[in-house]
Amino acid sequence: MSEERPTSDTARGEAAGEAPFETPATDSDAWAKACAEDLEAEKARRRAQHGPPPGSAAEELRKLVDAVSDKLSSLQSPLLGAVAQGTAQQVVRQVVQQAKAAVEPVIERNPDVFDHLAAAGNELFAAYRSAVESQERRWTTREADRGRKHGDDRGEGTGSGSGERIDLD
Repeated sequence: MSEERPTSDTARGEAAGEAPFETPATDSDAWAKACAEDLEAEKARRRAQHGPPPGSAAEELRKLVDAVSDKLSSLQSPLLGAVAQGTAQQVVRQVVQQAKAAVEPVIERNPDVFDHLAAAGNELFAAYRSAVESQERRWTTREADRGRKHGDDRGEGTGSGSGERIDLD
């Protein structure tokens, strides 16, 4: 046994006249890239399954205004005559155009306001739901307590009737 320390692969390769052993270059962001690819694949799968995700609140309001205006423009009333029908459609188109003209600038100037309003609406709905659930819980416990006082709870007592137990001692 010699007192020499074992040499590294690089040093052994140089000593033998071979090219030094090189470690393969690694991608330091490989994990991040793989996660991003998986996320994009999941988003594509969900888009294919459920359709495109909803846009911002401003975009959704714009779509709603367009859908309502298209529907109102296509309505035909059988109660109106042919002459009145044309006039009614013109009035509807004019009202729809005025509504669009009033809504579009507001949406364009303040798109984030609609997102905040949508979030506030969700919070109000959650608060309402919480209040209703707690009130329902109080109502049901009150009725259950009232039922136990009147002997509606069938599991208690040893007698066959629903009367109170009297101790005669």
